[in-house]
Amino acid sequence: MYQVTFSEQAMQELNKLGTLAQLEVVEPISSVKATDLEHPREPLGRFQRQGKPFYRLRAGEHRFYFDVKGDTIHVNYILHRNSLEDFLLRNRLPVSEQQLVEQHSKFWKYLESLTK
Repeated sequence: MYQVTFSEQAMQELNKLGTLAQLEVVEPISSVKATDLEHPREPLGRFQRQGKPFYRLRAGEHRFYFDVKGDTIHVNYILHRNSLEDFLLRNRLPVSEQQLVEQHSKFWKYLESLTK
């Protein structure tokens, strides 16, 4: 099992939820195993970000965007599926999510600016 850490943006998103909702949302990310990451299947996806693997996990109404360092999963972003940020990520261009991330790093810079 992995230790799970959260960015400031991810914690702010979690804190908007009630305690029971937090537990339901966090359960899927806390259950991720190494074998899941090696061969991701829905609701887990993998793509490249700046040449490194980056992952997306759907958990109900939310999407976790995270990377893995050793035995730690670091959740960089939690986005609600109806949020502007998630909408932009999924619908900005008629390309796959992987192509969007790899070719349009400005979006990731925008997301990173939310954590500052």
